[in-house]
Amino acid sequence: MSILSNKVALITGSATGLGKRTAIELAKNGIDIVLNYVHSSESAKETSRFISETYGVRSMAIQSDISLLEDVHKLVNHTHSVMGRIDILVHNAGPFIKEMKKMSEYTTEEWNSIINGNLTSVFYLSKEVFPLMRVNKWGRMITIGFDRVETAPAWKFRSAYAAAKCGTASLTKTLAIEEAENGITVNMVCPGDIRNKFKEMNIEDVRGKSDLTNPVGRTGTGEDIARVISFLCNEDSDFITGSIISVTGGKDVLNKHNS
Repeated sequence: MSILSNKVALITGSATGLGKRTAIELAKNGIDIVLNYVHSSESAKETSRFISETYGVRSMAIQSDISLLEDVHKLVNHTHSVMGRIDILVHNAGPFIKEMKKMSEYTTEEWNSIINGNLTSVFYLSKEVFPLMRVNKWGRMITIGFDRVETAPAWKFRSAYAAAKCGTASLTKTLAIEEAENGITVNMVCPGDIRNKFKEMNIEDVRGKSDLTNPVGRTGTGEDIARVISFLCNEDSDFITGSIISVTGGKDVLNKHNS
């Protein structure tokens, strides 16, 4: 039996995409899973059933908007009351506006939505979850960024998102230092250019399918990201904290967008 079999993971934004693929990867290791969603109720419940039936772990889905403090409080309290603990927090959720526009074109509402959903929500969740982790002197938190986020690069037409994630990168490093004495590690994983259906795919699904835009010759998948997150959650990964880990296949994602 996995040494992580008594652990509980809360994964935000996990009804579909990278969050869903991460939930599946952690469930393979015997970790109980709490899926969080805002609108995708049916997808979240279907994923929860699949995880429980396939891997024999406990799983449930909870609706919550993590940009709202009251929602975060209810999410964490509900998780703790049912599961009894929270050991792993994967902060995958975060609003993103697909339309490309300059900062001056953003509305105040759009700006606040992106900042609150991607950055302030980390503060909310940390404040609620870390006290539960400290009780057991063990915890893992993983945030999600983008390539070279730790250098605070420019990202044309993505000002709000870039600002929020760069702030999250700094906060990730700070929390890692502050919580180290409590047995809690805090790291950030930065996916490359992984889009649409590829977010839920396995590596084997893209083997032999050429992608000339990536140095390694194939596109990235959700499994590529989930495997790194799973590794960071391992018992023996306790020496890895405050790290920003890019998983891009070597592709320079930002130069394409900033040209």
